[in-house]
Amino acid sequence: MSKILTLNIGASKALLAEYAVSGKGLTLTAYGSGELPAFDVNDPGSLAAALPAVLHQIMREKGIKSAPLVVSLGGQMVFPRFAKFPPLGDKEKLEQLVRYEIEQNVPFPVDEIVSDYQFVGEAADGDKAAMIVAAKLDAVRAVTDAVRAAGLKPVKVDVSPIAICNALKFSNPGVMGCSVVLDIGSKSTNLIILEDEKIYNRSINVAGNLITKEIAQALGCSYEEAEQLKLERGYVALGGVTEDEDEVTDRISKVIRTVLTRLHAEISRSVNFYRSQQGGSPPSRLYLTGGSARLPQLDQFFMESLQVDVEFLNPFGKIAFGPKIDMAALEGDAFALTESVGLALRGTDSAWISINLMPPELVEAERAMKRIPFVVAGGVAVLAALGLVWFAESQAASSVQEQLEAVNALSSQKKLDFYKGEIAKEQKAVAAEAEKCDEFQQMLWARSAALQRVRAVRESLIPGMWITDWTALPPPKDNPEGHEGVRVTIRGWRDSMTKAEADWATRNGGKRSTAAEIVMESLKGRPVFIAESIKVVAQKEVKECLTEFAIQLELAPAPSVESEPKAAKGKAGKRK
Repeated sequence: MSKILTLNIGASKALLAEYAVSGKGLTLTAYGSGELPAFDVNDPGSLAAALPAVLHQIMREKGIKSAPLVVSLGGQMVFPRFAKFPPLGDKEKLEQLVRYEIEQNVPFPVDEIVSDYQFVGEAADGDKAAMIVAAKLDAVRAVTDAVRAAGLKPVKVDVSPIAICNALKFSNPGVMGCSVVLDIGSKSTNLIILEDEKIYNRSINVAGNLITKEIAQALGCSYEEAEQLKLERGYVALGGVTEDEDEVTDRISKVIRTVLTRLHAEISRSVNFYRSQQGGSPPSRLYLTGGSARLPQLDQFFMESLQVDVEFLNPFGKIAFGPKIDMAALEGDAFALTESVGLALRGTDSAWISINLMPPELVEAERAMKRIPFVVAGGVAVLAALGLVWFAESQAASSVQEQLEAVNALSSQKKLDFYKGEIAKEQKAVAAEAEKCDEFQQMLWARSAALQRVRAVRESLIPGMWITDWTALPPPKDNPEGHEGVRVTIRGWRDSMTKAEADWATRNGGKRSTAAEIVMESLKGRPVFIAESIKVVAQKEVKECLTEFAIQLELAPAPSVESEPKAAKGKAGKRK
């Protein structure tokens, strides 16, 4: 049984998953996600500053070990194209046509892109159908370099829409006719149309973040508050004049419907373009997936507006689960894992389309590594032949054999001493590189640590609370070498706190706890702070309706290669 890791990078999150690959298929053994606060999808180079620290945290928290990694590029980073070619018998001429198609349709010089293609069958008119994908080489290198900086080894660079196609074909092998898949993320929506051997893909800039932004404008609240309202009270208002009894909830549902109406218009425009350009049929079904597909009544909205059957894409019909998987949590995360399943299929023979956009230098390095066993085997064969000749000669001259053995022994000892010296040099070089990696990791942590700490505090707050002051604290005077700290002052509505305290007591068998203590307990589970240092240092009533309290926290140190136990470092050295 082998392991394979998958990584899909969204506009604001990275999702890392681990699968076991065996003769029985795939088993999801662990997964986790992390925020990418500093990542700008339009600036792939910023990924190097955000991704390694996030991957280290996921691997540490979920117990994921290094293994071959399949990573995907988002739909907005690639140029997909479905094309048809005449059924030429000459393979070389057919490849020339494909290269010409790429040159004509990708808006960048050929030496600045990386591309791949796969023939997916024959069109109705007898032409050969092909899926062509290209991406800017600098963007792909930014992704692979960031992954390698985290200590992982990328073996394939896939594309988000293709991974989703593979997941759909794998989980629904008998699907016929024209199907539409909507992968609704945070910043964009991947629209994928599948019909027989035809594929059409488009990235639409209408998704979860736009819904949150429109809610914030409609209610006059912050983006963070709007996101919380969307998750807790949001649903899609259906047609008619029905109104929700709660005025705020009613406004949110109508804002969501307005944004989704724009998405529906883009879908209709894309379907019409697909039918006119590729002679396709009208869609008969729609599959929903992606992190923003969890909105209540979303399926009914599209069933009503598109007049097609709508269902949620379940990628796990043929996937087993390891004992560490929290099945309750998986129910909410399944929509975000569809792409991950498609990536994991690249480690098996079950992927329908196998596109690989690995940078050329990494492909060549991998080929060189694969050639090493053959070179060694050839050397062994030559040595074996020479040994037979030598053995025949030794039978005729035993005295010469004794002298030859003595000379060989002396020579072998000298070679052994020489190689010992070379190994010592390489070990020293490896230690120096590890030290550099540790410094780089410390730098990356410093760039994103402040954002992660603020986010950790915000996520621990009860709805109706907000931060009013954030004061940095130096190490204690009696321990100058200790950790730096922070004093966070928080205010909240008294009625919200009272409700939260009552809910807490209900969930904990009547045990009472103040709102400040509830927040403090949540913060103790955040790895960016030292749990035993967290304490409430002040609390007061500001007004009849407002309560204020302060929490003092010590900042957890940056993760460090040097801080790992020696035994663990020894194992890491052996893996290298």
